Amino acid sequence: MATRIRITAGGLEVAATLNETDTSRAIAGELPIEASANTWGDEIYFGIPVDAGLELGQEVVEPGDLGYWPPGRAFCIFYGRTPASRGDEIRPASAVTVIGRVEGDATVFKQVRSGAAITIELIEE
Repeated sequence: MATRIRITAGGLEVAATLNETDTSRAIAGELPIEASANTWGDEIYFGIPVDAGLELGQEVVEPGDLGYWPPGRAFCIFYGRTPASRGDEIRPASAVTVIGRVEGDATVFKQVRSGAAITIELIEE
């Protein structure tokens, strides 16, 4: 059964689903997580208390993908181009483990500013 989470940031509340990777299960085990958002182009990222290696690494992701970036132990929300992008692709700083997807339109995250409080928690169903 899929693990659903709620991401609250800058007045937004967005649902997402974690996939079945070992990394996403490790993250789910640490929830709730509270952090301060950083932005890098159309990506939000923040450090989390999970130390995992790269799992099925991807160098290009899709809008709405959630990723884990091992070098920064960071949770990433991708919703558009980053400074590393080529053309219209969405390219993280380096390969990430895709850990899930935002439900609905991820471009709503454009309104979240660096420094905003961000919380990730399980949705109890």
